[in-house]
Amino acid sequence: MNEPDQVALERLADEVGGLLLQAGERLTTAESCTGGWLSQCITAVSGSSRWFDRGFISYSNEAKTELLGVSASTLASHGAVSEATAAAMALGALARSPADWAVAITGIAGPAGGTAAKPVGTVCFAWARAADGQVATVTRHFPGNRRAVRARSVEYALRGLLPRVGHRCA
Repeated sequence: MNEPDQVALERLADEVGGLLLQAGERLTTAESCTGGWLSQCITAVSGSSRWFDRGFISYSNEAKTELLGVSASTLASHGAVSEATAAAMALGALARSPADWAVAITGIAGPAGGTAAKPVGTVCFAWARAADGQVATVTRHFPGNRRAVRARSVEYALRGLLPRVGHRCA
């Protein structure tokens, strides 16, 4: 499986943006292992300021707590790479933004940092909607080197928004 290239990621971001514009909604991001790559793809799209509010890069646990309000107990109980943390990141981004949607990414891009329980390539995602507080989470395991894991994470996050935002437009 080839990793997506930058052009493909920006095309996906543009597609998400079209749906958000159609719905009159805005997006915020909370990123850890992708380090702002998702936000960069979004802001590469001309006119994204009409549908993208802000991005939070919360790489450290301290940043997750200070910027997004992820509780120390969530981090201690579940770890930084967990669906519970991803959900808390997404909800924290919504609480600190006027956006309608949030997507959060936290994972282990490697090459170091993996464990038997959470190997390199483990990435947790959350998509949250401000209107009703609904949060969907999932964990995926992506193959490849650090760049491939990060690129696939950005792609997966964007693809996860398409049916959620698109459903609202239907």
